[in-house]
Amino acid sequence: MSNKVPEIAKTSVLVKSCDFTDLKTIVKGYDEWEKGVDYRSILKSYINCGFQSTNLGLAIEEINKMIQCRKEPLPSDTCINEEDPFIAITNNCTLFLGYTSNIVSSGLRETLKFLIKNKMIDCLVTTAGGIEEDFIKCLAPTFIGDFNLDGVMLREKGINRIGNLLVPNNNYCKFEDWVLPILDEMVKEQMENRIVWSPSTIIAKLGEKINNEESIYYWAAKNKIPVFCPALTDGSLGDMIFFHSFKNPGLIIDIISDLKRLNMMAINAKHTGMIIIGGGVVKHHICNANLMRNGADYSVFINTASEFDGSDAGARPDEAKSWGKIKKEASPVKIYAEATLVFPLIVGETFAKDFHENNNNQKLQV
Repeated sequence: MSNKVPEIAKTSVLVKSCDFTDLKTIVKGYDEWEKGVDYRSILKSYINCGFQSTNLGLAIEEINKMIQCRKEPLPSDTCINEEDPFIAITNNCTLFLGYTSNIVSSGLRETLKFLIKNKMIDCLVTTAGGIEEDFIKCLAPTFIGDFNLDGVMLREKGINRIGNLLVPNNNYCKFEDWVLPILDEMVKEQMENRIVWSPSTIIAKLGEKINNEESIYYWAAKNKIPVFCPALTDGSLGDMIFFHSFKNPGLIIDIISDLKRLNMMAINAKHTGMIIIGGGVVKHHICNANLMRNGADYSVFINTASEFDGSDAGARPDEAKSWGKIKKEASPVKIYAEATLVFPLIVGETFAKDFHENNNNQKLQV
């Protein structure tokens, strides 16, 4: 046998690298463990760590671009729509935040409340569960459970499971006791004052009625931040509306006016940013509104869905570019991750960081 390496093996394995423009950033993670644990530095290292850590780092950069754009003054020729304060242009970059119901069921509710309380977001889009879970938590707590708890046993005990969260069915009974009188008021106002209710005006009324600073929608109503819910009836709130329709029929909910409000927010905006946690209706509703302006300028998506089944949830941002929902020159980011793991970290390096820097600067100026 020859002691010479076969030429085909040699040329196949030792292919020479050519110049490639993407070979710029070297992979390197956090390397200061001996000095101590610096969580901010660890997060900063993510962008060069690879895989979804890099995507998280890119998402932080993208959201910081949104924040910076939002701070820039509006052009002097901007026409501010004063007819509807909910869709008035108040800054240079309108930020849309969408999230599914499980996000509010989880401890991310408190993070969302921080963003809305401090007027960091201009528009919310969520599902019925994303509405009712916030109000229900004002009435009774949700508990940590286990993914493996037996469903039949829980049903017999009147306990509902959301992943590894547990919601006693009594919580929904308390919600019914709270919301049905409000629905009565709404029917009365509709009949006597000819008020036309839409999902966003219903949510604003509920936010006022809850009168609880722990609520996302208390702060949304107080700060005049619109909350859109195109699937308002698909959840416990829908159940309550269903039950109420037998006791006091006549409530009419106009979804078209909300569609117009949302689309006009996108159309009138100077720039737009989309932050979407989860998929389905909340993702598409925001993206489709941005289609009306030929695409969003900035976008961050957080979900675990894959594109192989053709679902909107799994669609990568480049697919949205093909529809005109994201501008062709934009640099959108998708993180394949479960939101409770990553969203607090993202907020910590973006909105919260900016919030505390602004507060510190104000203290120095005093």
